[in-house]
Amino acid sequence: HHMAAVVETEPELDAFMRYSGEGIPLLLDAGHLAFAGGDVLRAIDNHHRRINHVHVKDVRMDVIEKLDRQKQSFLDAVALGAFTVPGDGSLDFGAIVERLAKYGYEGWFVVEAEQDPRKNPPLKMAQVGYKELMRVMTAAGYTVET
Repeated sequence: HHMAAVVETEPELDAFMRYSGEGIPLLLDAGHLAFAGGDVLRAIDNHHRRINHVHVKDVRMDVIEKLDRQKQSFLDAVALGAFTVPGDGSLDFGAIVERLAKYGYEGWFVVEAEQDPRKNPPLKMAQVGYKELMRVMTAAGYTVET
């Protein structure tokens, strides 16, 4: 699932997972699902068996709530700062990572955020995202090799 793609919303994701075979895994993108109005924890509960990769992308809900979805594109939302790294946005990554751990998820966690590098310096944002991801993974019981 991804914004500006065939499967964007939680109901579309549910239908795709229902009608596709068990051999089709799910890359869960928390930020894109939240942007589309989905419930990330519910999606994990519903599809945890097929999640094989996770993008830990955060959102700025204050930016999203101000968007005029009839006039502004996904690219406009990116330029306005709708996305960010964990630790700089609105999602509860502690709860998200804990829920994944509960189901025994052992795949990749990838920090990602579409942002304007002039407003959000990439190195600084990578450091913020890394620090938050390590914090929530440790709290959820994961061990991380660095």
